[in-house]
Amino acid sequence: MESPPDQVRPKFELGALVSTPGALELLQAAGKQPLDYIIRHLTGDWGDLDEHDRLVNERALLHGGRLLSSYIVAADQRIWVISEHDRSATTILLPQEY
Repeated sequence: MESPPDQVRPKFELGALVSTPGALELLQAAGKQPLDYIIRHLTGDWGDLDEHDRLVNERALLHGGRLLSSYIVAADQRIWVISEHDRSATTILLPQEY
């Protein structure tokens, strides 16, 4: 069996997957699926982060640390996906819920 391409290969463990009600409401209102953003996060597509935050994530993959992704869902509304430093949990939330 052929291995999946790197862009779809998970880079880390998600742990428990949770979401805030606000993030789920935004995704539903925009007609988007949470799983699409989880897959992007899991495969290292960090979304709309600046170069510094992307590098912080890449270091965290190698040495441990929290992982953050930021995705625009609709207009100027976004969600964050955060995996804890120990990979025990990954949370989908609105930035104002952090």
